[in-house]
Amino acid sequence: MSKAKRLNELMMMVNRKKRFTVGELAQEFGVSKRTILRDMQELSEMGVPLYSEPGPHGGYQVLNERILPPIAFNENEVISIFYAIHALRHYISLPFDTEYESIKKKFYLNLSGDVRDKIDQMKDRVDFYAITQQEEVPFLKRLLEAAIEQKVINIDYETSEKSSNRSIQPIGIYAKDGKWYCPAYCFLRNNYRVFRCDRIKQVKLDEQTPPINLSDIHLKNRFHLIDKNKVTYPLHVELTNNGIEKFKKVSYPGVFLHVSDDGSGYLMGEISEEDLQFFANYFIDYGKEALIKGPSVLIECMKEKLHEILIQYTDSSLGFLP
Repeated sequence: MSKAKRLNELMMMVNRKKRFTVGELAQEFGVSKRTILRDMQELSEMGVPLYSEPGPHGGYQVLNERILPPIAFNENEVISIFYAIHALRHYISLPFDTEYESIKKKFYLNLSGDVRDKIDQMKDRVDFYAITQQEEVPFLKRLLEAAIEQKVINIDYETSEKSSNRSIQPIGIYAKDGKWYCPAYCFLRNNYRVFRCDRIKQVKLDEQTPPINLSDIHLKNRFHLIDKNKVTYPLHVELTNNGIEKFKKVSYPGVFLHVSDDGSGYLMGEISEEDLQFFANYFIDYGKEALIKGPSVLIECMKEKLHEILIQYTDSSLGFLP
């Protein structure tokens, strides 16, 4: 076995093991202990975080921040990875220890000169526009770890109306429109809820509340968790061509788009009672591009909101109208 191949396999092996001795590695690779010691020295110089423990029962271990073995990428793969990282710049908080700028810098500086030149030339030619995250979210990693390990956490949750303390078991986290969200089972409501991560002000492990089995529940199938006792209404909305294009940019569980041959279309589905205020604000933004046919409670909710807006702009104190 060549030295380069042995070093590569040695790197993969020490990353898999928690502890190991020089003798174990020498036997595994069929070389002398002195050769393994030289190899370990080279791995250390390459950046593998090794820690040695002297004594008859000592050995080596890799510190928590393990590194991956070298992986070869072609030019197109390198550029794709760079811009995938570059697209994260709109989020000031990520569920990882290292900020994306640090990762991007390390990745960029280790590229060959011609590849760096090509990326520099592309920076002003291609971009990913998104809503920039405004609020820092310090607990993303802990929320993600709780979802992976199926742990119950206790959170202080603040909204514009009130604050509360509750225990939740996260399903995962996701980013949308510049904000982070955490769908979770809420033990206070005994149901599934979606929490704005920037409104979570404190997180600690809840060792008193036993977790429930959420191993088969994840971000993609969580919308099937519908409370049978929840009040829902059938939704029917007619859309113009522009309305269809607007709706294609988003998606909501239980709401489906149907497009006619002439290019117009309509929405059908079900919405819950607790989402009436949200959908009223949402469809007001459509203007004449959407016509609500039902439910009537949604139409009334929209009328109330439009009436409040009209009063705001017809108040004589503003001096706009006599």
